[in-house]
Amino acid sequence: MSHTSMDPTKMGIGRSIAVLTSGGDAQGMNAAVRATVRVGIYTGAKVYFVHEGYQGLVDGGDNIKLATWESVSMMLQLGGTVIGSARCMDFRAREGRMKAALNLVKLGITNLCVIGGDGSLTGANQFRKEWATLLVDLVKAGKITDDEARKSCHLNIVGMVGSIDNDFCGTDMTIGTDSALHRIIEVVDAITTTQTHTQLMGLITVSNNLDTLHKRHQRTFILEVMGRHCGYLALVTALACGADWVFIPEMPPDDGWEGHLCRRLADQRARGSRLNVIIVAEGAMDRAGNPISSEDIKKLVEKNLGFDTRTTVLGHVQRGGTPSAFDRILGSRMGVEAVMALLEATPETPACVVSLSGNQAVRLPLMECVQVTKDVTTAMAEKRWEDAIKLRGKSFENNWNTYKMLAHINPPDTKSNINVAIVNIGAPCAGMNAAVRSAVRIGIIQGHNMLAVHDGFEGLAQGKIEPITWTGVSGWTGKGGSELGTKRVLPSEYIEEISLTIAKFNIHSLVIIGGFEAYMGGLELVQGRDKYEELCIPMVVIPATVSNNVPGSDFSIGADTALNTITSTCDRIKQSAAGTKRRVFIIETAGGYCGYLATMAGLAAGADAAYIYEDKFGIRDLEMNVEHLVQKMKTDVKRGLILRNENCNANYTTDFIFALYSEEGKGIFDCRKNVLGHMQQGGTPTPFDRNFGTKMGSKAVLWITEKLKEVYRHGRIFANTPDSACVLGMKKRALTFQPLAELKEQTDFVHRIPKTSWWLKLRPIMKILAKYNISLDTSEHAHMEHVIKKRVSMPAPLMKKACPPTKHEEEE
Repeated sequence: MSHTSMDPTKMGIGRSIAVLTSGGDAQGMNAAVRATVRVGIYTGAKVYFVHEGYQGLVDGGDNIKLATWESVSMMLQLGGTVIGSARCMDFRAREGRMKAALNLVKLGITNLCVIGGDGSLTGANQFRKEWATLLVDLVKAGKITDDEARKSCHLNIVGMVGSIDNDFCGTDMTIGTDSALHRIIEVVDAITTTQTHTQLMGLITVSNNLDTLHKRHQRTFILEVMGRHCGYLALVTALACGADWVFIPEMPPDDGWEGHLCRRLADQRARGSRLNVIIVAEGAMDRAGNPISSEDIKKLVEKNLGFDTRTTVLGHVQRGGTPSAFDRILGSRMGVEAVMALLEATPETPACVVSLSGNQAVRLPLMECVQVTKDVTTAMAEKRWEDAIKLRGKSFENNWNTYKMLAHINPPDTKSNINVAIVNIGAPCAGMNAAVRSAVRIGIIQGHNMLAVHDGFEGLAQGKIEPITWTGVSGWTGKGGSELGTKRVLPSEYIEEISLTIAKFNIHSLVIIGGFEAYMGGLELVQGRDKYEELCIPMVVIPATVSNNVPGSDFSIGADTALNTITSTCDRIKQSAAGTKRRVFIIETAGGYCGYLATMAGLAAGADAAYIYEDKFGIRDLEMNVEHLVQKMKTDVKRGLILRNENCNANYTTDFIFALYSEEGKGIFDCRKNVLGHMQQGGTPTPFDRNFGTKMGSKAVLWITEKLKEVYRHGRIFANTPDSACVLGMKKRALTFQPLAELKEQTDFVHRIPKTSWWLKLRPIMKILAKYNISLDTSEHAHMEHVIKKRVSMPAPLMKKACPPTKHEEEE
C-alpha cells in the first residue's frame, strides 16, 4: 500500500468516520473508541458515535451522534463499552442493511470503524460488498438522490478485534484478553492463598499429627474459564499459575485421560504438593467430542482419589473490571492505526483489521483472518488437533509446548551430571520467581542438578549456594520480589572468589536474571575469562527489571507489573479530582534514565505530558505544556496529569516542575505532586510477567543444554566464544539470543540505557491524544500484510492459509 505524504492534520478534511462496538463487550474497547475519535478529529475528519452497535446503525436517529474531543474524556479506565453494544438480528437481513446504508449516506459517512469479534467483522465486510447495490436500491426507492449516491459511492471498512477469548487469527492479542487474564489470575491467587494459609495454620497447630494434616488440608481446585471455541485464556492461566492440568478445545486429552489425570495428581501429592490446580476452558471436550465440565472432573477426582475438591466457574467476572495497561495501549495504538488505514484506503483496498504482531502495528486483510479463524474450527471438527494448535499461531503453539513440558514430562532417571546455577541480580521485580521456577524445573527435566545462588554475585563469591528441587519452587509463579535474594553488587571486585566458587561447586553454566546490573555483570564475567578459565562456561542473562532498560530486549520481566501499578495509581489520583475542579497532578515514576514507564503509563492513563531523558525538553516546552493546560481548563475537562521520569533532567526536578506549574497556573488550576517510589517494584506479577518469565526461564535452560553439548571437548566444558554468553531478549516478533559482547555498541553505559528504543515512536501518539497539534510521521504506518504462511502439512485440497507469527509473541 502506498502511503500519502500529505499533512496528517489535513488528511480527514471533508471526510466522516463512524465508530461502533459490536458483539460481546471487552475491556479496552473504550480506549480504542477514544483514540479513533481523537485521531479522527486531529486529521480534520468528523467522527460519529454509533450507539448500541449494528442495531444503532439500523435504527439511526439519536443512535448516531457527532463525537467531540471532550466526549471521550475519562473513558480510558472504564471497562465494557461506553457507546454500548448489541447483538442485532435486523442487520443480518438485507432490509436492515439498507436502513443502515440510508442513515450513513444522509450523514455523509463513508468510513466505518468496527470494534468486535469475527462475526461483527464479517458482517461489516458483507455490508461493504453490498454497498453499491444498496445505494442503487435506495435511489430507485427515492430515498436518496443521485448526487448523494455519487458522494457516498464507496464505503471503507477497518476492523479492530475486541474479544476476551483471543480467538481471532492473525492478531497476537485481541482487545480485552490481557484484562480478562488479570481477572482470572486475581481469582486464582485468592483461591491458592486460602489454601496456603490453611496449610500454614495446620502446620503450626497440628505438627504432631502430619497424616491427619495431609488429609485435612489437601485440596484440588478446578477453575472453569471462558473460551467456548478457543483455549487461550485457559492455557495462559495454566502457565501463569503452574496448574497441574489444563483442558482446552483445540487439544482434547488422549483416551484414558481419567487415569492419567488421577496418577498425575497423586504423583504431585507424593512429591509434597498439598494443592492441585486444574484449569478448564468452557468448551473443553474429549476426543469423541463429548463435553468435559468442571463438575465431571470434580466427581472423577473425588471418586478415584478421595481428595477434597472445589470448583469455581468464573463466568462474566472475566469481562468486567478496569482494563489493564496493555489493553489500553493496545486499544489506543489500534485506534490510531485504524483511522490512518481508513483515510489511506482506496476503492481497491480490501477491508482490513489492524492488529499487533510483536510490538509492531500490522494491517491484515479482514477476510483472510476470518478464513484462518474458521480453518481452526474445521481442523477441530475433523479432529486434526495438531493442525488446530498450529493454526492458532506461533504464540499459542509455544505456550502449549511450554505447558506440556512443565506439567507432563517427568524428570529422567539418568542424570546429566551438569550443574546449572541460577542467580538474581539488581533490584527485585515481579516475575523473577516465575523465571527461576521454570528454569529449575526445565533443568531438572533435562537431567541437570539445579543450584540456587542467594544474594547475587556477592552470594556467588561467598558460596551461598544450595541445590534447589522441583518442590522447592512450588507456588513461585505468583510471588513478587525475589525469593533467592538479590543485590546490586557487580562481580568485578569478587572475580577471583567467584571463579573459586565455580570450581568448588563444579558449576557448568550460569543463568543470570536481573536488570542492567545483570547485563553489566555478565559483561564483566566474560572479560574475566582471559584470566580465569573457570569463567569459560555458557552464561545467559534474562532481563528482569521494572525500568525495561536492558539492551537486547524490547521487554523486561517486571515492567508490565510496574506499568499496571503506575496506571492504577494514576486512575485513583485522577478520580480524586473528580469533585475538585481544575487540578493538575505531577507524578514521578521510576526507571532511572529510561523513559519507558513514564511514556507507556502516559499512554495508558491519558497523561497531558510525560517528561523523559530520551526526548529532550527545555523551558519553552514547559511553557507550552502549562499554556496547554490553561486552555484545557476552559473546556469541560478540568483535570491534568503530568508524568516525570525520575532522571529526565537534573535541573528540571519534580519540585521545580511542581513549583512552575503552581505559579503559572495560579487562579486557573492548583497542583499536587506524587512520587511513586518503591511501590512500583512490589506487588504480585501480572499474567504477562508470569507467562513471559516462565517462557524465558524455560528457553534459557534449553539453550544452555544445547550450548553445553557444543562446548564439551576432551572430557571438559570450555566456552570462550562470544556466542557462549548471551542476553535472551524479545526483539520485534521473536525471542533471540544475542552475544553480550555484540550488545556493547548498542549501549549508553553512562545512563544505563540502550541507544535506541522502539517505544519512542509511540510518544507522538500520546501527544496527539492529549490534543497537541504535532506532526505524526505517517511513513511509519503499517503496510498491508498477508496471512499466507503455510504452517500445516495437509492434503492438497485442505491446504489453507495460516496465521502470521505472533506481544505475547515472545517466541522464535
